[in-house]
This record gives sequence, C-alpha cells and structure tokens, in this order.
Amino acid sequence: MSEAEEPMRLVHLLRGLTVELDLFGAEFASRNGLHPTDLRALVHLLDAARAGRVVTPGRLGEALRLNSAGTTGLVDRLERLGLIRRERDPEDRRKVRLVVEERAVRLGEEFFGGLIGDLVGAMERFDPAELATARRFLEVMTEVVAAASRE
Repeated sequence: MSEAEEPMRLVHLLRGLTVELDLFGAEFASRNGLHPTDLRALVHLLDAARAGRVVTPGRLGEALRLNSAGTTGLVDRLERLGLIRRERDPEDRRKVRLVVEERAVRLGEEFFGGLIGDLVGAMERFDPAELATARRFLEVMTEVVAAASRE
C-alpha cells in the first residue's frame, strides 16, 4: 500500500470500527427495549458524570440535536424504564439535572463489560507510547467529525 493510500485505509478502518460498535450498541438497545437515541443519551449522561459535568434536559437535547418535545419524550421514556431520574440542582433549585440510575449502570456493565475487558486486554499488545499516539489520533479524529457535524 502506498503512502498516499494509508490515510484512506485508516478512514475505512475507523468507519468499520464505528459500524461494529453501532451494531453492538444496537443489540444492547434491542435487548433492553431502547431506541438508538436512548442509548446515545445514556452514553452522553455517563460520560458527563465521569467528567463531573451536570446535564440538564436542555443540554442533553442540544448534544443529541433534539427539539424540546423530542428531548422531553426521551427523558420521560428513560425515566419510565428506571434508567435515569430528574432531580433538582442543589445549587439552583430552578434547574433540573439528569442522573443515571444504578440500574442503567448495571445493565451496561453486564452487556458491555466483556467487550470492554477484551478491548483493554488487546491494548496490552501496545506500549505506552503507541497508546498515547492512538489516543491523540482518536481525539483529533473525533474533533474533526464533531466539527463537520456542526457545519
């Protein structure tokens, strides 16, 4: 493969990885009676919690590019399923924040835990410098896609 062809090969590999992860996530959603948007919402909320960020319904809607009615329906659905809850923000009682319930975390760990373990195990084949390069590469690729999506 020529040097000029390598970037396209990487683009195709990224696309293939994305498809496989989407299929895996779709199976989780299907098994748990969720819509793909429900799963994206849960992932967004879990990532925010890990980063220490508060997510309001409005912020969730913006992140998922949903209108107000769509966001309300999504939040209502996830709350009915016992996967999230609304709670008043203790610093500003006018605000409502979304919190992932332990049930959602448990379901995710049960379904994705094996895959995550396998991914972490596969990373042992790489030295710390290679992993740092891979992390930087994935961060830049994510930024590029996010910027294109905003346009």
